[in-house]
Amino acid sequence: MYIAITPQKLGQSYSNSVADYVAYLEKENEGLEQDNQEHFFNQTEDRISPDRVISEIDANTAKLKKTEPKFYSIVVSPSQRELKKIVNDPVALKTYTRELMKEYAKSFYREKTVTVDKLKYFAKIEHERTYRGFEKEVLENAPYRKQIAKLENDIRKVARGELEGNSKKLQAEIKKLKEAAPHKIEGKMIVVGMKKEGNQSHIHIIVSRKDVTNTFSLSPGSKYKASEVEMHGKMVQRGFHRDQFYEKAEQRFDKLFDYNRNFAETYTAKKVLIKNPVAFRMLLGNLPTNEKALALKLLSKSGMRIPNIPKNKVQLALKVFHRLRRGMQRAIESGSIGI
Repeated sequence: MYIAITPQKLGQSYSNSVADYVAYLEKENEGLEQDNQEHFFNQTEDRISPDRVISEIDANTAKLKKTEPKFYSIVVSPSQRELKKIVNDPVALKTYTRELMKEYAKSFYREKTVTVDKLKYFAKIEHERTYRGFEKEVLENAPYRKQIAKLENDIRKVARGELEGNSKKLQAEIKKLKEAAPHKIEGKMIVVGMKKEGNQSHIHIIVSRKDVTNTFSLSPGSKYKASEVEMHGKMVQRGFHRDQFYEKAEQRFDKLFDYNRNFAETYTAKKVLIKNPVAFRMLLGNLPTNEKALALKLLSKSGMRIPNIPKNKVQLALKVFHRLRRGMQRAIESGSIGI
């Protein structure tokens, strides 16, 4: 499960309107009949129009400064294994979203418990993902794409008489490079913008910074963790329990769909990996054989490699730390095994 919470920016400043983001989320509906489209929904309603999403989120910004986010984006990307468990069912994803937002509300640290009915949010399911520039497949194909681009440019120069050469030979070289590229989909090189294979369903949630009454600020930003601060001569509770939210997000999914989560899929394991890779390696090694085999398979699919343990303790700390953390970062960014 990969969950990302981010304030929406337009360049260096925060977006004043959610309109552009809503338009982006409508792209998959283009050319589809109404019955085949995915619609916005919230905790109690389905088939909410884009216009209503824009008007309600944009109007719910009382007393917010230009330097403060007006709304947050929560992207929830179940793994291929999790999607397989729910048979990639949009109804199941919608049910999970509504359960997830209950945990989101409860993760705010306030004197009075925040409940989901206090949130102003709208969500939408998408079924496609495309490759981005930082992903492993694109990066490893990049040298081949660079050579192909040069050869294609040479062919154009030959056609214009600016370069001597044989276009057929250059085309043959291009064909060889395309065949040699390590990552392909249906025989075509993977490049930026190409659609990913398999189940890619994920959820986009737009949640207002202000509560449903447009009175209280509910920011999940990491600037303030759960704490108390004096304001106007009174101690006030503030902050957001991110760790609690990520852990509860997993637990909700597992309980809702009777999902048997592997060690490598847990938020706790990923947190240990980032903070103490050596401890992560030891925990991995102590798993039962079947669990460890699945964990290694999942880590491998996410682009991570578990190195052999060197004899020297300093080498152990450095090699394991750098390799695993780089792999973990790639995995989180690609959404294949995120928090």
